[in-house]
Amino acid sequence: MTTTMQPTAIQPTDVFVTDADIPWQELGDGVRRKILGHNETMMMVRVEFETGAIGPQHRHPHVQCAVVEKGAFDVTIDGRTKRLGVGDGYMVPPNVMHGVVALEPGVLLDIFTPIREDFLG
Repeated sequence: MTTTMQPTAIQPTDVFVTDADIPWQELGDGVRRKILGHNETMMMVRVEFETGAIGPQHRHPHVQCAVVEKGAFDVTIDGRTKRLGVGDGYMVPPNVMHGVVALEPGVLLDIFTPIREDFLG
């Protein structure tokens, strides 16, 4: 007798992101974020900045890539600063110092691997 394995059903909420359904988390000092989704290995986060808001210099063991969805930012990675606008992006290797300054109201779309478990707590 042959048995056929049925594929596991994936719920739409597991694969689609509806921005309007996700609340903002206020981080203070003109910065807020929403976690758009994550699985075991990857996380997608939208971060909104008011003019002059700072994402302070920091480091973490995650690989991070980001794209500027709105606005303009001075992005500093490992001591190098570059001005980025809509459609530009950057990639940060693990444990490298980095941060941003919003030159106008702006939004970054960040992707992390592995996930930022510290964001979930």
